[in-house]
Amino acid sequence: MQALLIEDEAALRLATTQTLELGGFSVQACASAEEAQPLLRADYPGVVVTDVRLPGRSGLELLAQVTALDAELPVIVVTGHGDVNMAVAAMRSGAYDFIEKPFASERLMDAVRRAQERRSLVLENRELRAARALHPDTPDLIGRSESIERLKVLVRNVGPAGVDILINGQTGTGKEVMARLLHAASGRKGNFVAINCGALPESVFESEIFGHEVGAFTGAQKRRIGKLEYANGGTVFLDEIESMPMALQVKLLRVLQERRLERLGANEGVALDCRVVAASKADLLQLSAQGLFREDLYYRIGVVAIDLPRLRERREDIPLLLAHFVQEAALRYQRPVPQWSAQEMAAWQAADWPGNVRELRNFAERLTLGLAPSVPAAATVLAGTGAAHGAGPAMAFGAAAVPAQPPGEPSLSQQVDTFERDLITQALAAADGNVALAADNLNVPRKTLYDKLKKYQISTSRK
Repeated sequence: MQALLIEDEAALRLATTQTLELGGFSVQACASAEEAQPLLRADYPGVVVTDVRLPGRSGLELLAQVTALDAELPVIVVTGHGDVNMAVAAMRSGAYDFIEKPFASERLMDAVRRAQERRSLVLENRELRAARALHPDTPDLIGRSESIERLKVLVRNVGPAGVDILINGQTGTGKEVMARLLHAASGRKGNFVAINCGALPESVFESEIFGHEVGAFTGAQKRRIGKLEYANGGTVFLDEIESMPMALQVKLLRVLQERRLERLGANEGVALDCRVVAASKADLLQLSAQGLFREDLYYRIGVVAIDLPRLRERREDIPLLLAHFVQEAALRYQRPVPQWSAQEMAAWQAADWPGNVRELRNFAERLTLGLAPSVPAAATVLAGTGAAHGAGPAMAFGAAAVPAQPPGEPSLSQQVDTFERDLITQALAAADGNVALAADNLNVPRKTLYDKLKKYQISTSRK
């Protein structure tokens, strides 16, 4: 973790440097914006902390330079106490956060750690996009959790081995992504052929998998190469293999054992050189005990078994996954990349996500299109009920019924303004005048709160 500190007061510069270093940061301290300029670059991996009032160029001018260099490089601006206009100007100019003097070390470390986390996500997402540009057909195994790191090692180890593999995982955990990664790691030059065993009618299953000769059955007017043969030299992915009819399981087992297949209506076998990666969302061993899946086929395809974690078992990967998905969606729909607060991300990380990564991807697309709520559960301000606890990010919103306004009463907008002003005043009082803490408690961005303070002419003086 790195931080670039710009502070002209020597005593405060030393104290701030020590605070950051105790928090685990490597600090480069400068007395002016001019001194810091050579250290700034677009790929700087850390955070910039700068005072506003500096000799020579101001902190706001430095902020403008950083924004032009890399708009996603977080800058934390330090302002004088009560200087609302300057704080608002800094946030509008792209500052990540601001801190009022005098500040507690905990307040500084909280802001810098969050900014560093955001910066790390941005840089890792850029690396992923660069890797995808070089290898557009290879999917991404996104995440830094322990379970994902283990899977990455597993792919590197068993990918080139050529052994058949069984992938276990709930719907939406990325079974096909894992299969494609294994195919890419195998070095095989043949096709990757995906077959959804649950989507093929039993009447055409055998023909689709093994192929057929002319006249093998009514309507077979020409030879057809089956999916297994089409995957020769490559990988065949059998998704939802638990749905395969029992009669075909016997034939598949024989093909896998002998590595030869016979098309329907043929007398001669065809040599088969393809890797089989099967996937199941059910416990195949349990199904075999119930007589619903062949035990010998289970042991044949499950030489190596890979268990994919549910999304709620790797919540620390949600920020990086969401950042990746919204980047993709923004590019696809030609929309700006949406932003979110730390509170919103915390709420998303606490959600259950029963649809796993697939549900998160769908949520990212709705978020990019402006169709998703900013938090998983809505807060009904007009009803005065506080934060409502909903089922999750896919929650839909409806319009609340508003009673007719009696003549002579204040308008709806006037009542909303009054109610909002009272809420902000109460939050400031509870936070002892600390605007940053009040914004966190109200679950709104600090820039938004400062705009409203100016609108309602609310003083931020501490008691």
